Amino acid sequence: MQYSITSISALKPFLAGLIMAGIVGCSSTGGVEEGTAENENPATEEVAEESAEGEVAESTDVAEQATADPLLQTTTIYFAFDRSDLTSEFESVLNAHAAYLVSNPEMSVVLEGHADERGTTEYNMALGERRAEKAKQYLVVQGVNPSQISTVSYGEEQPAVLSSDEESWAKNRRTEIKY
Repeated sequence: MQYSITSISALKPFLAGLIMAGIVGCSSTGGVEEGTAENENPATEEVAEESAEGEVAESTDVAEQATADPLLQTTTIYFAFDRSDLTSEFESVLNAHAAYLVSNPEMSVVLEGHADERGTTEYNMALGERRAEKAKQYLVVQGVNPSQISTVSYGEEQPAVLSSDEESWAKNRRTEIKY
């Protein structure tokens, strides 16, 4: 599947919504950091309960959930050279993201597939797409609603590391999980 500028442009409103949701989700409920003595105040607990009934619950904040489940902090899945199959090394990470998405059906995720600089531009776009699709298939098998997941391939166009050596290429062969 090829992505045209039109299909990428269609993602802009979606991404703008994600940014706004992140801003709203990061807003403070009183300026007290989690884990301080003031957080044990019954009034603070009342605010947390009220917000749980609101449109955007605090528990849907990925950063907050990541403190509860450290596997959610891992948002990059790496691949072997010229491969798109998932390794068992990342199953627990994908399982954590799947559990998060299943328990938060209002959340959505974009899986961004990437490749290293070797190969043609067209081949790397297709490889990046296969990598993102494999992660999507895994999440769907774990119970995530397919409508919560979008995929996009950047091929070799957005390297994580600019050097041209095996260590750098290994970091560029990836799928990034973006909420």
